[in-house]
Amino acid sequence: MLAVIVLFTEISPMQYVMVSAALRQIAPSFPDQGANINWAIIVFGVVGAAVSPLIGKLSDIWGKKRLFLVCGVLFLIGTAVCAVTSNWGLFLLGRALEATAIATTVVSYGLIRDLMPRRLVPVGLGIASTGLGVSALIGPLIGGYITDHTSWRGMFWFLFIFTLIMIPLLIVGVPETKLRTPQRLDTLGVVLLGGGATLTLIYLDKGQDWGWLRPTTLAWLIGGLALLALFPIVEIRARQPIMDMKLLFTPRVSVVLFIALLGSLMIGVQSYGPAYMIQSPPASEIVAQAKAATYDQVKSQALAQAQAQAEAQAKAALPPGAELPPGAVHVPEDLVLAQLPPDMVQVQLNPGYSYGEGFSLMRFATHVTLPQSLIAMLFGFLGGLWIRRVGGRRPLVVALAVFVGTGIAYAALGHGWVTMAVIGAVTGVGFALYYATMPNLIVEAVPAEQQGISSGMLGVMQAMGVAIGIAIATAFLNANPVVAEVTVAGRPAVTQEIPLIFADRGYEISFYFVVITSAIALIGALIMKAGRTPATGGTAF
Repeated sequence: MLAVIVLFTEISPMQYVMVSAALRQIAPSFPDQGANINWAIIVFGVVGAAVSPLIGKLSDIWGKKRLFLVCGVLFLIGTAVCAVTSNWGLFLLGRALEATAIATTVVSYGLIRDLMPRRLVPVGLGIASTGLGVSALIGPLIGGYITDHTSWRGMFWFLFIFTLIMIPLLIVGVPETKLRTPQRLDTLGVVLLGGGATLTLIYLDKGQDWGWLRPTTLAWLIGGLALLALFPIVEIRARQPIMDMKLLFTPRVSVVLFIALLGSLMIGVQSYGPAYMIQSPPASEIVAQAKAATYDQVKSQALAQAQAQAEAQAKAALPPGAELPPGAVHVPEDLVLAQLPPDMVQVQLNPGYSYGEGFSLMRFATHVTLPQSLIAMLFGFLGGLWIRRVGGRRPLVVALAVFVGTGIAYAALGHGWVTMAVIGAVTGVGFALYYATMPNLIVEAVPAEQQGISSGMLGVMQAMGVAIGIAIATAFLNANPVVAEVTVAGRPAVTQEIPLIFADRGYEISFYFVVITSAIALIGALIMKAGRTPATGGTAF
């Protein structure tokens, strides 16, 4: 039973591993998007954050297994759309439908609490948070193999088939829980929370392009914050709120959700940044391509000009009324090229960058992603055992300390693949302990009848954190483009922005930003009162 639940929840992290690592392969199919290709990931977090409380609450009302299946069907539809479309809007719609898979993780916490023996719940939650190895092992390898040998669309067909197999296994192998919360769905609360999150994230992502302080841009932020501010006001007065506000604002819940939001920013930037950096071509290759393209243009122009001059001279020598036969004049290409030495074209990147390795997705998976994922899978299980013995606070402190240290290392150390792979492997320890700890803290903090919506709120914070991290990183990257200064002998220099390549500074600022947010989360973990006693699996209620 646990294996089926965990395998089903691995649909979400598996697609995330595949799609975030394959952005460079997806980008050419949507050439007009530029850095906005990141919305292939951001929309997943935005919609996931919006629907997680809705699905979590519905799981309390209608049944957790039933909502599990609904998420699976919606993911199937979205995956098929992404696999076949070449329209950016439809692709984002497909990703939005896929985002319901985020809610399978939060619903699984309630299933595990309801169906497993209490003494095994902490370990079960730790395993559910980091998986059985499908997303960690198969995800990177299959994603890399498919992308290298077919196209990125093959990844979505693989996800479609995997989900299609898992749905009947879920129907047969997992019983429905008997626990129900008899109440009506608070639609207004869902709209306020989801709408506020969406508008705020759009501002963070598009502010660089639209102008951060322009009134039309600020309207998105103001509208989003207004909706989020209205959410608790409306919910306090609602007869049947989506979540008990008194419970939400108790420190054992609110502090955990605050830490989840800030800690997840590191998850977003780390999952996107190193993958994009290592798969980017090296600077020398970009320079060589720019020089070759410019030289070809100069050569074509020189040949055309020489041909036109030769034909004009030949026509001038003809008797009056005579016409020059087609092809009668041919300018030897060698004579023209002799006057065009290759070094007449000079290209300088301003600013330069140091991170490109030109890895294929498969090579990135085997050299970088796989070690990190294996370590995360191991420490997810060990984290569950540790939490059962000492509670969640101490493992969470370790996880956030790892985030701070590895964030500094990403920003300050070299950007070669070996260095980034080692840092990523250490980060895997933090990922595992973080994801194992958060659901255990929520399970310990709320009664069973509030489990679905509480886990949904955790999902909101984590999805929001990932999406905010990527959105802010996108803004920093857009503000730090790489420009090629092309000089041809005897002509003024021409500058052109290199698409999909960004300066080191953009990535480094992004990593320092999540160091700050992780440090704030670490302070919260150090002072919080929850999680200081061994985990009980929810028996405190």
